[in-house]
Amino acid sequence: MIEVNVGRKKIAIEENIIDRAIKFIDPVRAQRRMAARMHLALAGGYSGASRSRRSLSAWLTGTNDADSDILFDLPILRDRSRDLVRNSPLAGGSVSTVVTNVIGRGLKLQSRIDRETLRMADATASAWEAETEREWALWSESHECDVARSMTFADIQELVFRQTLENGDVFTLMPRFQRGAFPYKMRLQVIEADRVCNEKLTPDGELLAGGIEKDEKGAPVNYHIMRQHPGNRLYATHKNFEWDIVPAFGKDSGVRNVIHLYKILRPGQSRGVPFLAPVIESLKQLERYTEAELMAAVVSGMFTVFVETEAGDGAFGTFSPSAETGGASTDDDYKLGNGAIVGLAQGEKVSTANPGRPNQAFDPFVKSILQQIGVALEIPFEVLIHYFSASYSASRAALLEAWRFFRNRRAWLARNFNQLVYENWMTEAVAIGRIQAPGFFRDYRVRQAYLGALWIGDAPGQIDPLKEVDATEKRLELGLTTLDEETVLYSSGDFDRNFPRIAKERAMLKSIGMWAPKTEKSGETQAVAKTYPSDENGGTE
Repeated sequence: MIEVNVGRKKIAIEENIIDRAIKFIDPVRAQRRMAARMHLALAGGYSGASRSRRSLSAWLTGTNDADSDILFDLPILRDRSRDLVRNSPLAGGSVSTVVTNVIGRGLKLQSRIDRETLRMADATASAWEAETEREWALWSESHECDVARSMTFADIQELVFRQTLENGDVFTLMPRFQRGAFPYKMRLQVIEADRVCNEKLTPDGELLAGGIEKDEKGAPVNYHIMRQHPGNRLYATHKNFEWDIVPAFGKDSGVRNVIHLYKILRPGQSRGVPFLAPVIESLKQLERYTEAELMAAVVSGMFTVFVETEAGDGAFGTFSPSAETGGASTDDDYKLGNGAIVGLAQGEKVSTANPGRPNQAFDPFVKSILQQIGVALEIPFEVLIHYFSASYSASRAALLEAWRFFRNRRAWLARNFNQLVYENWMTEAVAIGRIQAPGFFRDYRVRQAYLGALWIGDAPGQIDPLKEVDATEKRLELGLTTLDEETVLYSSGDFDRNFPRIAKERAMLKSIGMWAPKTEKSGETQAVAKTYPSDENGGTE
């Protein structure tokens, strides 16, 4: 190894086997080679990659692929993530905050077909979209869409999203079978991540890893699913050691059979990582610190005393603690009564325990750690702990930053779960004739035109509704947005559906003199004669 000090920086160059061979054969050339490597080291490189610095010398890293880094640690990560969510208020609250803001009451379908591709008139297209949304509601708002008849589609959305946060990924099967008079056969069955593992627990390989069998291009072919959860401790049956091999897609139809929902962070990644994985240690240490501070505060509040004796044997002298109700000299423990006077034996004295709690440094230290956790989870500190103590501008900035993250996750869920379920449902609906879609099975482009959809969730709240409405009015005035976009942003509504109702209500109120818009010139409230369509045949003036 050759080391050269350049200013305050030390450059170290190690000789490899080629360097030593050239040095043996041609020392002059070897010297020029080392000089060239020295110049390259001085011209570039990162100090973070140095192996000679004291602060980095013990930092050992690997060059593993995604599965090598993830699959071995995944069971422990899942277990610890679930334990934190169950027992740590901060971890459980973080996951619930994300679920509540992303899912809310469930993402609602708004059919948005490609009218130009389908060459469909606006009126016909609007009627088709409305009918499709009614049929979707028939399936999605019924408990029949769940194999176990326990959840509606909105409940399933919340479950699968929570599972991806807690466990890293989740699997949803889409079996088809007839049940009663319900017109649709497709059902959803949510499978917890632990159940998907290699059949007979065979080691991971190139084409089978983490319970997912792939082809040479990396696309899923089969999923290996245990018939019973491997962690079942209530009862054990033969199913604990049996697997079902479920094809990813139908052999003839090509219809998707399984939805594997997980966040892909690296190419070639087979399984997902829990949302809390980067902060598991921080959350656990913070939980321990909080419990220690809480216990110290309890001890301080109880005013514990210690009786010191000359012999140090810990035995009390003979006396009767008369201030303690039911107390006797044979008690194993003694308690201080209200205003009690207790006599001590010769050589005994009382010492008090003063832990000095509450700790004044507790709050700022915890806030500092929470800010770091919030950065890792993409949740601003104020939203993470649900505490807004700053100005309106600062609080609004925190909410906007949080909603950028929530909207991204909502769009991700809509693309990778809702839309896939909707496509499978639409395929059945067209096949059985409940929805008319000419060309759906003949032309892929036509099929995609029919499958266009928006998934609308709950709107973010407003810190100051009046300011938000004023800002909306200004955006509309300048032509920066549309009424449709603002309706979704403010109330998650559908302007196309709301407009006929709004027109009808205003016409009714105007007819009895209860609604009068402001004129633009004077700003005074005056009755303005306008025409509002109240039905299909005409308008109400």
